[in-house]
Amino acid sequence: MARTLRVLVLMMGISCVAIGLGHVLLGNASIPGAGAAGTTIDSLGRFFGAIFAGYGLAWLWVARQRPIPATAVRWLAGVLLLGGAGRLLSLARHGWPHWFQVALTVIELALPPVYFWLADAEERVLAGRT
Repeated sequence: MARTLRVLVLMMGISCVAIGLGHVLLGNASIPGAGAAGTTIDSLGRFFGAIFAGYGLAWLWVARQRPIPATAVRWLAGVLLLGGAGRLLSLARHGWPHWFQVALTVIELALPPVYFWLADAEERVLAGRT
């Protein structure tokens, strides 16, 4: 379980940095189904892309710790869960988005419980508890 945690944390960090930088570089073109959303939304998307890249860097920082700190994993997973909840609110208010956004919602709601479950795996191994 400790190895699984380390791999998932590292992959989350790499993915978030790549996605965030993609949004910074491509603007509206990085959002499936967005079309020509205008300059205000383009600016907002690029800003949030930078924030998301920073979120990914936080995951990478956690991945470099020995042991991986359970509290940090839980906080970062909680942020991901909050993002998924935000998408659910949008769905309830405005209806179904582009299919890719639906897939992201599923990931954002499914992964946090896995992270919550695995969060202390390395700490338990180093403490001699498995």
